[in-house]
Amino acid sequence: MIRVVKPAKAPAILTTKGEAKKNELVAEYERGGRSFKFDSKVYGNKSVKEALKRAQHDKCFLCESKISHISYGDVEHFRPKAAYRQRASGKLETPGYYWLAYDWDNLFLACQTCNQVFKKNLFPLATPNTRATSHKESVNKEDPLFVDPSVDDPEHLISFRREVSYPPRHDPRGKTTIEGLGLNRPMLNERRLEHYELLLSLYRLVQMNQPEPESTEARQLLDRMTRDDAPYASMTRAAVRAGFQLTS
Repeated sequence: MIRVVKPAKAPAILTTKGEAKKNELVAEYERGGRSFKFDSKVYGNKSVKEALKRAQHDKCFLCESKISHISYGDVEHFRPKAAYRQRASGKLETPGYYWLAYDWDNLFLACQTCNQVFKKNLFPLATPNTRATSHKESVNKEDPLFVDPSVDDPEHLISFRREVSYPPRHDPRGKTTIEGLGLNRPMLNERRLEHYELLLSLYRLVQMNQPEPESTEARQLLDRMTRDDAPYASMTRAAVRAGFQLTS
């Protein structure tokens, strides 16, 4: 997981139709409604998805896998819109963060495995009684246990030993994010290990070309694989920083 820097200006459909839809939901809540209908044609509009693809370099905001060459991807709500769970095995609570259903800050692009198998309605807080349960309360008082890559720098909270992610200093937010969102699931680790082994080969080639490794093709390729637009960039950067002296 790496930082996601979204454009400050939200896609127009969110500030027009999305704002109108939000006002309808707020009015429904005021009338006593606690179950809401959401319009995926607004928050999942092509303009929203394309803006997220660009901001996230066409990568899942959680696992950093490239998306478009294998799936359409899901526009995911960081704070679940309809209902939430404090724990994966816990009760599904309603309402969710209905007032944030069309909020640009609450939207990310996720692969379908991260979204539909792991994240779903899960949104744990360190202090559950700080949870905002309506538009009348502020989410700024919450202490989420999931890392928000548009607010936090995930690389301070999640690092890697080879292909395996772990929380530096046993950080509870990193730990909960890794465990709750399946960031060490076997198939993902298998793909990252393949990537790591290629990186290690490139690194060894670079070291063989001392004292001027910067000019080699291997060095240039390794540098490209550390960029934000590369898959698993956070793992690559952790390995390079440590000189590949890492064990799982």
